[in-house]
Amino acid sequence: MPLSLAGRVAVCTLLCVAVSLFANVGAEDPYRFFNWNVTYGDIYPLGVRQTGILINGQFPGPDIHSVTNDNLIINVFNSLDEPFLLSWNGIQQRRNSYEDGVIGTTCPIPPGKNFTYILQVKDQIGSFYYFPSLAFHKAAGGFGGIRILSRPRIPVPFPDPDGDYTVLIGDWYKSNHTVLRAHLDRGKKLPFPDGILINGRGPNGYALTVEQGKTYRLRISNVGLQHSLNFRIQNHKMKLVEVEGTHTLQTTYSSLDVHVGQSYSVLVTADQPGQDYYIVVSSRFTTPILTTTGVLHYSNSAGPVSGPPPGGPTIQIDWSLNQARSIRTNLTASGPRPNPQGSYHYGMINTTRTIRFASSAGQVNGKQRYAVNSVSFVAPDTPLKLADYFKIQGVFRENSISDKPYGGGIYLDTSVLTVNYREFVEIVFENSENIVQSWHLDGYSFFVVGMDGGQWTSDSRNQYNLRDAVARCTTQVYPMSWTAIYVPLDNVGMWNLRSEFWARQYLGQQLYLRVYTASTSLRDEFPIPKNALLCGRASSRSTRPL
Repeated sequence: MPLSLAGRVAVCTLLCVAVSLFANVGAEDPYRFFNWNVTYGDIYPLGVRQTGILINGQFPGPDIHSVTNDNLIINVFNSLDEPFLLSWNGIQQRRNSYEDGVIGTTCPIPPGKNFTYILQVKDQIGSFYYFPSLAFHKAAGGFGGIRILSRPRIPVPFPDPDGDYTVLIGDWYKSNHTVLRAHLDRGKKLPFPDGILINGRGPNGYALTVEQGKTYRLRISNVGLQHSLNFRIQNHKMKLVEVEGTHTLQTTYSSLDVHVGQSYSVLVTADQPGQDYYIVVSSRFTTPILTTTGVLHYSNSAGPVSGPPPGGPTIQIDWSLNQARSIRTNLTASGPRPNPQGSYHYGMINTTRTIRFASSAGQVNGKQRYAVNSVSFVAPDTPLKLADYFKIQGVFRENSISDKPYGGGIYLDTSVLTVNYREFVEIVFENSENIVQSWHLDGYSFFVVGMDGGQWTSDSRNQYNLRDAVARCTTQVYPMSWTAIYVPLDNVGMWNLRSEFWARQYLGQQLYLRVYTASTSLRDEFPIPKNALLCGRASSRSTRPL
């Protein structure tokens, strides 16, 4: 619903004082203001009416355009009939997990109320997205793209494209999110999706107009619920240039596997005869294969698309694994700061701890659950970060999840693993299931140093890439395989580590890393925001300094 005049005045007043509320976000850096109203609305992405989640009447929501170090002031008014939260997939909230927008860190926005997120895209570039993190809202929309451009004086390792476009792809259901949520709450598995969307549109609903001879940047994010997708354009090559904030070696691909939660930037040159061409997105590793098409439309087109849409990869896991290994960091490119990205020689630093996480699925009390190291996460009645800050007892236990699998049955708990600030850790994701999995860590970018089939052992380190592994925030783990990452724990806070398969996340396949230091210096962690929502056992507390 539109805000009243009084509401708009109140919002303007709030935004004007936001800077004074948050002196810690760096007054010298620019501010960008956003005012979003979250509502329900009718959408028809697969030809049937559904109740979608709209932001300012849009599905998908509006893009966030920003530049390195910008401060983003995003006022979100919740016009839904239930609590709501937005999270920022890949935005590394430096020293500020209070703004992360997940249930373990941030109180939900009550119906009819607003909350102003104050974020800083500190020392970041690249392509990311935002999405609703509560109540299976992600199945209804509420997501949109985030792009962070380099500051003008920082060189980018490719010419400015002639156009820059967000392309959000994902699997989709004809059922409303409330139906899917009730299905999960009854202890059932999520059914197979009904289709695939490109920017909120079903088959042949999306079109991108290009001009002959020009080059375009496509920022492709898989915002779906559970399936890896393959993206390709008929008769066109794609040059990969960036992955979740890392400039990559500029490798050319005919098609690209984009796993759930991942984001890629590619350059596409309109170098074919002037007509229309298929844009194709299809599910990977599924039976049946879901496929949807859009149109790459040349402005001088002499005719519509012709012939069948181009097929996707025919070799399943090996093809995708080899493509993943080919994605490397461009060590000669500058990052968000003048120093080269390659100057951080992660392979020459000794790791201080190895953490192994194994996923599992099973029944608990007759209902479907998913787990990490046998623990199926149960949301607390008070955000973990608030409980930690206010020292509220009984909300969570430190190290309530082991740092290695032990093979026991699944049980319920609020899983928190404490790790030390400034440690350099090795995390190994182990997948003994016959599906591709996808894992995301909030607040961090990590180095994907290795992935392979079989069981991980200490000897697996012999094949690690310790020179130019890509740094990103979401990684895949192939069936009956493992993936290893290196993480410099340089961001104090309570950070969500989760499966990006949203039914698995909803039913327990997540945990929180408590990155801890005894220091109270502002150099290590910002204080609780003065406008922070307080809920649960923290409802009566104050955001004034303790």
